[in-house]
Amino acid sequence: MLKKINLDTAPIDLGEGKVYFASDFHLGVPTHAKSKEREYKIIAWLQEIRKDAKAIILVGDIFDFWFEYKTVVPKGYINILGELASIKKSGVEVYSFVGNHDLWMNGYFEQEMNIPVFHEPSVFLINGKKVFVGHGDGLGPGDKGFKALKKIFTNKLCQWMFRQIHPDLGIRIANYWSRKSRMAIEKEAEQFLGEEKEWLIVFAKEILKQKHFDYFIFGHRHLPLEIELSQNSTYINLGDWINHYTYGFFNGKELKLEKYNK
Repeated sequence: MLKKINLDTAPIDLGEGKVYFASDFHLGVPTHAKSKEREYKIIAWLQEIRKDAKAIILVGDIFDFWFEYKTVVPKGYINILGELASIKKSGVEVYSFVGNHDLWMNGYFEQEMNIPVFHEPSVFLINGKKVFVGHGDGLGPGDKGFKALKKIFTNKLCQWMFRQIHPDLGIRIANYWSRKSRMAIEKEAEQFLGEEKEWLIVFAKEILKQKHFDYFIFGHRHLPLEIELSQNSTYINLGDWINHYTYGFFNGKELKLEKYNK
């Protein structure tokens, strides 16, 4: 059964210009050193694209784990947070979606960096093109295990109980769980299952039956995919920045998947 999505909400109109999409940085793994190396590469990419970007949209799982206590957030990400804050302050629009690894965002990005955070899929209008954007977790007919876990993870009582654990212990437990979860899906993420078994493609096709979108942009899958759903609608999965270093780029006319090689 497909998750119900409100398709009648007015889209966020970005006007004309170049827009960049990226997801699944998973900062924090597999080691501190490897994560820092990847973080600096992401920052180098951000410093390049901020020169001509109208907007930058991060489509979830920026961190391998992120949880906002009342007065504490996980340490170690000051460089990328500073870069995002600087980009936003310069006048480039920045938007962020939560993923299944960092769904416990609860005001820090909005309050400290003035960056809107979306907990559900949303629609953007870019130079007249309607773009449906979401991380992808919990959508479509599959992913049943995570759908059950997400109900627990988003439960207010469960979140309150987790906050009672000291952050040093809580974050250590969560990081262990996060690594185990990611390792469990890595093998599946290495191969394309076919359009009928890729549940995000199934989801996009079902949405198209209700309303037209020029592009569907998702993360979560960790596999770069660009699939024509119809003559004028395209599905794009952004891949990741662990193995692929791929991102979506709307050049003012069309949206394509590209790779950062530097």
